[in-house]
Amino acid sequence: MSTVTKLSPGAWQISLPFLGEHEIVGSYLLAGDNDLAIIDPGPGSMLEPLLASIREAGFEPRDVTHILATHIHLDHTGGAGSLMRHMPKAQVYVHSLGAPHLLDTSKVVASATRIYGERMQLLWGDIEPVPYERLRIIDDGDILNIAGRSLNVYYAPGHAVHHVIFFDAQSGELWAGDVAGVRLPGIDYVRPPTPPPDLDLEAWSASMDLINRLQPTVAYMGHFGATTSVPAHLDRLREKLYAWGEFVLAAMRSGHSEAEIISLLIAHTEPELQQAAGNAHALKRYEIATNYAMTVQGYMRYWRKKHPERL
Repeated sequence: MSTVTKLSPGAWQISLPFLGEHEIVGSYLLAGDNDLAIIDPGPGSMLEPLLASIREAGFEPRDVTHILATHIHLDHTGGAGSLMRHMPKAQVYVHSLGAPHLLDTSKVVASATRIYGERMQLLWGDIEPVPYERLRIIDDGDILNIAGRSLNVYYAPGHAVHHVIFFDAQSGELWAGDVAGVRLPGIDYVRPPTPPPDLDLEAWSASMDLINRLQPTVAYMGHFGATTSVPAHLDRLREKLYAWGEFVLAAMRSGHSEAEIISLLIAHTEPELQQAAGNAHALKRYEIATNYAMTVQGYMRYWRKKHPERL
């Protein structure tokens, strides 16, 4: 299958074959006015497929001028440092709260290694720092004149404290990262990605309100692709985000362990996904995009940190 899909004039979507599966982890390519920009380049393990996809779109990686990070989670931006050798003109743009972790990846690597252990290289590949002189800080209210577009930067926390979204008001296109949740192609099912440590339901709800106020004609997700029914999509995400949170809270209050809560949440939610997808392989694909263990861990940390009174 082709890894590159043209979305609009000067914009392409790249499907990275993460763990051998397409249309789960994606990047976006923008071209115009002698600029070539990548939004969320993906993990280091997908470096070679990303470079090949850029060439498939008709460009050369060495001509990339901008790498834009919606946030610094490894599936979105873990390969940014390694790409510096292949993209000598590129500057990396990231929110101020994410910048320290791209300049010094040691904490991210240590944290991820505790979680993923021997699967680190398979999942994420090399995680290298971005040189200081090639990093640019962005924040809420900035306007990036890139690839013939004016991209408005909006701070959009909830999924991650260092999350931003990019909005082209002229075209109506919005690059949402993970704020718009997970919905894989061909499956009418939206799932909230809620990993630790930054999950904040109130902040995430406010970020979705922000997207609705912007009234984009299309929102592009990291996992995966486009939705043109943005308000309806976000309504479904918000419903799941809070319903799953209440389910985890109830299980915590009943004294269940983390492992038990994971099993309970799977039993509670998988039948709906199975019905929507019609095949068991979809369960595996959604688990690759956002797994149940980190979903539960994110909610448990949220309740303990933000609302201990409810426990």
